[in-house]
Amino acid sequence: MNGLRTLSTTMLLLILLTLAACGGGNGAAGGTTISVGSKDFAEQFILGQMYALMLEDAGFNVERRLNLGATPVAQAAIENGDIDLYPEYTGTALITVLDQPVNSDPQEVYNTVSQAYQEQFNLEWLEPAPLNNTQALVMTREDAEQYGIETISDMVAQADELVMAGPDEFQERPDGLPGLKRVYGEFDLAEYKAVGTGSLRYQALQNDDADIAVGFGTDGEISAFDLVVLEDDQNLFPPYQVAPVVRQDTLEANPQIRDALNTLSPVLTTEVMRELNYEVTGNQREPADVAREFLEQEGLLQNSQ
Repeated sequence: MNGLRTLSTTMLLLILLTLAACGGGNGAAGGTTISVGSKDFAEQFILGQMYALMLEDAGFNVERRLNLGATPVAQAAIENGDIDLYPEYTGTALITVLDQPVNSDPQEVYNTVSQAYQEQFNLEWLEPAPLNNTQALVMTREDAEQYGIETISDMVAQADELVMAGPDEFQERPDGLPGLKRVYGEFDLAEYKAVGTGSLRYQALQNDDADIAVGFGTDGEISAFDLVVLEDDQNLFPPYQVAPVVRQDTLEANPQIRDALNTLSPVLTTEVMRELNYEVTGNQREPADVAREFLEQEGLLQNSQ
């Protein structure tokens, strides 16, 4: 009997140890390694670091695979299982990945991409953040007041007097110049200067080399330089809310991921993201430091040292 009792006790201990290792009963991640990716610009670096820190705080080991490249590279990486999750934008998913028509309704866009990603790629969208990193046409406050421009319609009415600076692709995108002309009516700019997607757009404004810059809603320079974002009064630009996109098999095996990352999303507003982005692009701080500092200030890292 003593031998049977000893054997039963041993087996019970083994079962309890196995459950603990798997996170049974207490929601612990049990040291599972999750691979977090990102695209190749400052906001993605910050978001990728935030996701990684939140997951580490929840007990996961995290492999950071940031700076993968543009959307097609990140999409291929998650489809192939090279990464488990990364931050993606609803508008990018709609237009670039799914090749769907432009839609300006945030909930409809989220529903469309969420359903399509699950059906086509076996990927799940978690809760989107309220921030909107959509296309934005911006001017200095001085120029906007001088020309009396508040909306894109106002801009179109005076387009032949205005120089616009932005990425080369904006001249071809369906939500770029072709879209503007389709929705707002035909117009000709005085000049379009292709200057890339970096800070050169904003330097052109500051140096009076351009009257309008093509930006994104969460660019840090908008707040830092007190720029005016023209109202998209005809609702051309689709919403670009950001959310974690996760492999379905990873999420099923590690459901704690959902709670950890959904806790973060509500605090990521457009204004917050502008400030965080400028810490990196303007003040040249490391994205990992900016991410950790913000999460600690918000009290989101429960196990932070």
